[in-house]
Amino acid sequence: MEEPSSPDRTPVHDLVIVGAGPCGLSAAAAAAKAGLRYEILDMGCITSSLTHYPYYMTFFSTAERLEIGDVPFTIPEPRPTRQQALAYYRRVAEHHGIEVRQHHEVSAIHRCPDGFRLEVRHRDRSHGLAARAVVIATGGFGEPNYLDVAGGESGRILHYYKEPYPFHAQDVLVVGGANSAVESALEMHRNGVRVQMVHFNDVFDRGVKPWVRPDIENRIDKGEIPMHWGCRVVELTPGFVTLRHEATRQTRTLANDWVLAMTGWRPDRRLLESLGVTVDQDTGIPFHDPDTMETNVPGVFIAGVIAAGNNANKIFIENGREHGALIVEAIKR
Repeated sequence: MEEPSSPDRTPVHDLVIVGAGPCGLSAAAAAAKAGLRYEILDMGCITSSLTHYPYYMTFFSTAERLEIGDVPFTIPEPRPTRQQALAYYRRVAEHHGIEVRQHHEVSAIHRCPDGFRLEVRHRDRSHGLAARAVVIATGGFGEPNYLDVAGGESGRILHYYKEPYPFHAQDVLVVGGANSAVESALEMHRNGVRVQMVHFNDVFDRGVKPWVRPDIENRIDKGEIPMHWGCRVVELTPGFVTLRHEATRQTRTLANDWVLAMTGWRPDRRLLESLGVTVDQDTGIPFHDPDTMETNVPGVFIAGVIAAGNNANKIFIENGREHGALIVEAIKR
């Protein structure tokens, strides 16, 4: 039987999944199991966001809670490393025969009478895809929360951290109070980096891993990692960074080579907004039915961290992995 196609003869898929992170892969596995015609694309590689994590990162969640697609995540340790997770999710794709179109960027999605048409760029070529439904699973790492400070254009502000060695014997200021800030500061401190930290609050975030918190608190108490509570970065000058205490408005200047801004990320909602999906201005959460993950635009679904809006810690792999099954059931109905 001939496969349905759009007027320009592009085959029509039951759904196209934009984003091949763990939650997007979970949706693809559910679609494959249900026998649906689907495509899954990512502007980077499979689980691209995980490749940006520090090389030696250990997940907070246990391996069992990161499983998708009914594929066991079997490791000797209770909590997997970044490397183990990267290998596992690729094994899931192979197990289900999921062929991810890697390095395919969806530049636009248009509504049409029989569903949607997607404009896709792959390196120097463009092509189209047609689908009755689309799933946006692009995660919460669209772009970092930038530090808007004088001198920031110098190139000394970094938003990625992978390992300490490029910073050896240099002055690094880590900005933030969550896990990424704490763990990067500790690792650099132990590898010959002169580390200081600054956080606009007066305590670390509640989500800091319980086995890491005593370590960073001890380093601060002993003066090994100077901590500047209640302060913000206000200016970078050659060889220095200036902080301002929010309560007193007093400033202090520190020797500095690099500012590592572990200030969080925000999701890229441009595709959703271009389709007319309503986004709450306060929370950043796209309007959706939690039972089906369908937005206010019929046929447009969301999966994973993007459903959490501005609070990326609200949804992680262990609860976002359920979205794919809900979406596929809704499409089948």
